[in-house]
Amino acid sequence: MTIQNATAIMLADGQSLFREAIRMIVDGQADLTVVAEAEDRQSAVAEAKRTRPDVVVIDADLPGIIGTQAVRDIKDALPSCRILVLAVEPQPQQLSAALEDGANGFVTKTSPVADLLDSIRAVRDGKAVVPDDMLGSLLAHLLNRKRENAVALQKISKLTKRERQVLACLVDGADNAKIAAAFVISPETARTHIQNILTKLGVHSRLEATALVLHGDVLADLVDA
Repeated sequence: MTIQNATAIMLADGQSLFREAIRMIVDGQADLTVVAEAEDRQSAVAEAKRTRPDVVVIDADLPGIIGTQAVRDIKDALPSCRILVLAVEPQPQQLSAALEDGANGFVTKTSPVADLLDSIRAVRDGKAVVPDDMLGSLLAHLLNRKRENAVALQKISKLTKRERQVLACLVDGADNAKIAAAFVISPETARTHIQNILTKLGVHSRLEATALVLHGDVLADLVDA
């Protein structure tokens, strides 16, 4: 296979020595070629837009990002780009978040070189890659997320439309004054709405209410109410 027909790879990792090692390995393959490198989120997104690689191999802990934000940013810019996430010790929630943000595969940094190359080719060919030893914990995590979502939906179903709107404001960090101004109500009325929300949700603080919404992944249900 000629370089012109080789799969274009971008490497994004904060450690230059690690990137160089992976580059040498990848460039030693007839069907793969590295077209760009990045050391942080900003350069990763910029280089992905500039070079439009077929596959991005990206560190889960890339500097300058929160969670898997860079994965989402690259997917938003290049929907057809395939993304393989690297991690030292991947956790189920990290894997789940990466997949939800658009990643196509996950591989540990301790994996054999052959596994890394196989994973790159697999995501290039449209396959999903998940380490065998993580399938059980990933499934358990997803099932727990589903249960949390069901519980949160059941609880917010008790709220009126206005209470859901106020709860969405709480999740956004608004205080009583901002909520009162947003809905043209008195601070006392805003306080009453908040107390009713906490009671119906069975929580004792705004922080607990926010956690219930975020962990249950039901913010969109509040906004669409």
